[in-house]
Amino acid sequence: MGRQPNYTETGIYSVMWSEHCSYKSSRPVLKKFPTTAPHVLQGPGENAGIIDIGDNLAVSFKIESHNHPSAIEPYQGAATGVGGIIRDVFTMGARPIALLNSLRFGEIEGDDNVHNRYLFSNVVAGIAGYGNCIGIPTVGGEVVFDDRYRHNPLVNAMCVGLMTHDQIAKGFASGVGNPVLAVGARTGRDGIHGATFASTEDPHSKERSAVQVGDPFMEKLLLEACLELIATGDVIGIQDMGAAGLTSSSSEMAARAGSGIELDMTKVPCREEGMTPYEMMLSESQERMLVVMEKGKEHIATEIFEKWGLEAAVIGRVTDDSKLRLKWGEETVAEIVVSTLVDDAPVYHRPSQRPAYLDATLAFDPSSVSVPTSLTDTLHELLRTPTIASKEYVYQQYDYMVRTNTVVRPGSDAAVVSIRGTQKALAMSTDGNGRYVYLNPYLGGAHTIAESARNLICSGAKPLAVTDCLNYSSPEKPEIFYQFEESCAGISEACRVLSTPVISGNVSLYNQTNDVDIYPTPIIGMVGLIEDTAHITTQSFKASGNKIYLIGPAENGQIGGSEYLRVVHGAVAGDAPPLDLNVEKTVQQATLTAIQSGLIEAAHDLAEGGLAIALAESAIGGQIGASIDITSQQRLDEVLFGEAASRILVEVKQENEAAFEALMAEHSASLTALGILSGDSLTIRVNGTTVIDDKVEHLQATWKGAIPCLMN
Repeated sequence: MGRQPNYTETGIYSVMWSEHCSYKSSRPVLKKFPTTAPHVLQGPGENAGIIDIGDNLAVSFKIESHNHPSAIEPYQGAATGVGGIIRDVFTMGARPIALLNSLRFGEIEGDDNVHNRYLFSNVVAGIAGYGNCIGIPTVGGEVVFDDRYRHNPLVNAMCVGLMTHDQIAKGFASGVGNPVLAVGARTGRDGIHGATFASTEDPHSKERSAVQVGDPFMEKLLLEACLELIATGDVIGIQDMGAAGLTSSSSEMAARAGSGIELDMTKVPCREEGMTPYEMMLSESQERMLVVMEKGKEHIATEIFEKWGLEAAVIGRVTDDSKLRLKWGEETVAEIVVSTLVDDAPVYHRPSQRPAYLDATLAFDPSSVSVPTSLTDTLHELLRTPTIASKEYVYQQYDYMVRTNTVVRPGSDAAVVSIRGTQKALAMSTDGNGRYVYLNPYLGGAHTIAESARNLICSGAKPLAVTDCLNYSSPEKPEIFYQFEESCAGISEACRVLSTPVISGNVSLYNQTNDVDIYPTPIIGMVGLIEDTAHITTQSFKASGNKIYLIGPAENGQIGGSEYLRVVHGAVAGDAPPLDLNVEKTVQQATLTAIQSGLIEAAHDLAEGGLAIALAESAIGGQIGASIDITSQQRLDEVLFGEAASRILVEVKQENEAAFEALMAEHSASLTALGILSGDSLTIRVNGTTVIDDKVEHLQATWKGAIPCLMN
């Protein structure tokens, strides 16, 4: 700058150069992600990514974190996370059609975990309160409980929107003299320095003033007004005032266009008296957008927003000097070269070191733990574990049927939303396994992509693209940066092999308190296309007499790194399951082809809890028993509860068995016949000996009763 920056300028740099906004630690790693494909219309760099799904239709989606705010104010932290991700999608010109989430909390069982239960219940309430009020269905997600998240819950929100190609809008501030408008809510003092707050260790060291306050009813009006305005064709650029508020929206829009912006701070609509330029620029008050209109067309924005009961105030203009200039009447209170804010933040190439704990965890010997005496009791123990138990307590608080396009409701492998006027539908899911990444960062990262894609495949969809939310502890620790770097490498390779490019995302670092690091937890949001709604598939068993098969490797279940080992034996040890991405691709392609050929009645991905849990969940869903016979030389707990990659449980009608088996052979996909659906009990025999036998209604009572009981 050639001079000492003033207080306002220093504040602007502090938010734009924060980890949350600048990605100064993660940028070199993120560049390695595959981000292009013929169907990718917009990759990383905009408010959200966009993919083409044919017939002039496109889908925009993104996932982001609101971890630190949710740790100190769970309701508003979660609610404003939902509001922010919705704005990221409709600012692209898409109408939001679905919300998902991915949540992590400390353990909620026992008298010592009252605060964890408080965080859990209020985060869920915040998600429900915002999504339900704005009228967008919350159709899917996941919840995991582990004490590594006790002080740092993870609250990741995803939004999916639909548009036609001609409705796509972007965040550009171009055209010298074009007016810049602040639209929507007025600016207040809530959320000041929210971006820097999200970039520091220990969220509990900050006050609630750093947390924004949301108004979903205003957001609904803002959504409709913005989409109507975009439809006029007179919008040059539009962007959400999210993290870093007016600072990030103005500087990023100017940087993308290679222009400058001049703002008159006296014209910014404020809801509190005496606000300074510093406060206005750093406020993260919700439900606000920045819009650049074609010169002479600003009245169109004013009229549309007045119709919706909202403000649209001209606060500045586009310039050609590549500077962000703030005026207070005639006085210049800040003047910064835009590129220094957006492009020139320090980029850190952090040292990376393999964590020493891996030597101990990888040395785990399965023979050091014994096989339980009663495996039926073990099945119940896993079914009542909050991570595996029914999440109906959570999603029954969400209005997942609003707009009536939800075809597959929460509780199956993926949610499915139909596209009106077509035979198409979208499948979507969020997935992550921090324990796998902790035990083997590279493999764990690859598993996250593979499982997410399998969930879409099991729903009858072809996976198309990925949005990621990368949650880690401090990148300043070489061991943590190793986790980040290696897991991103695993994600990248899996995306390449499975043809699922990364089109948007978010990085959340410094998730630690009192030197307790969260598990490295990359969350993957994935969207896939179902070309014909007749191909929609769910995990619930359908009819007695149908045959049960396992597609994928039959003899590689292992208890290392499993939910079974953690719950039953209290150990987090071993390695993440082996993963051959070519085998994974074969299993997925074979399964999807069989579904599209009408040969599969139900499909369910094998994940936490292994084969026994998958069988139980599908039996509970269909209220049908199964008689299963397995031949194996492995330990019984490995056979039943071991977790292995690339395995899908499917149900096939008797008349389709021959065609199904021939198709699997044609794809060179491993296939194991397990048994048939019959009766009202789940009976599993291994080498002729019954090892699990219980009525489905008893399993259901355990599975459905766990979390509500724990919340009392």
